Amino acid sequence: MKIGIYGQFYHEDSEIYIQQILDALQSKNVEIIVEEAFLKSINKNKDISKNYSKISSFREIDASYNFFLSIGGDGTLLKSVTYVKDLGIPIIGINTGRLGFLATIQKEEITDSLYQILNGNYFISKRSLLSISTKPKNKTISPLNFALNEITVSRKNTTSMIKVETLVNNMYLNSYWSDGLIVSTPTGSTGYSLSCGGPVIDPSTNSMVITPIAPHNLNARPLVVPDNCTITLKVAGRGKSHLVSLDSRIATLKNNTIITINKAPFHIKLVQLSEDSFIKTLRKKLLWGEDKRN
Repeated sequence: MKIGIYGQFYHEDSEIYIQQILDALQSKNVEIIVEEAFLKSINKNKDISKNYSKISSFREIDASYNFFLSIGGDGTLLKSVTYVKDLGIPIIGINTGRLGFLATIQKEEITDSLYQILNGNYFISKRSLLSISTKPKNKTISPLNFALNEITVSRKNTTSMIKVETLVNNMYLNSYWSDGLIVSTPTGSTGYSLSCGGPVIDPSTNSMVITPIAPHNLNARPLVVPDNCTITLKVAGRGKSHLVSLDSRIATLKNNTIITINKAPFHIKLVQLSEDSFIKTLRKKLLWGEDKRN
């Protein structure tokens, strides 16, 4: 079995959990390949023992991997998606961060959880993505023109609102006077969209969410549309440019650039333990049911 690993050292005591991961995988004779920069960090860290062997590094991966392991929070997992892309490799998200909607395997249960997965006690949660194209074409966006959580347009270098002209299937929907606009997948509904008043959507739902950011149109509300729709955006404002973000990746576009958003032609596979579910994650992460009356 061959497993790729990507991670970051941003979180307190994360080296403890990295050591546990390496020990668990090596005890099962797994071939371990670590992202190049992350392996350098591991080798420099004095708190991680150097008794592991036969660990190599990668810059890019191919379809020969059985799993791709993300160590960190949801942000780390989103970056892992840029390595996996459309290869169909299942991603194991280990949460050494804080909330963790995507990285659902808890750091306190790393060893047992990995053993369960290696023994086949898991299921795959398929997650849809969004793809983006622009006219004129933007070279910064085109190499990785997809997002698992959301695609967002927002103002840049100004405190003034922008106007986001929005069409759905070439039918005019609205011009949002706001700080920006989020187009989210069901997976991303618990991210930026949620903090801007968007709905929580089950990740198995075939939909997208259009959520304005601080709209000045006081009657503007989030809108759920089928994920076979084409959403077209065009931004205008006092500035000459605006930002577009694909999860954690950001590019600058000139105003009046035509942005087209569709459902991507591939899915991301997230590994979930057999006893986990989206409902259980909601109750745990959002503290639903923590009412004293219950």
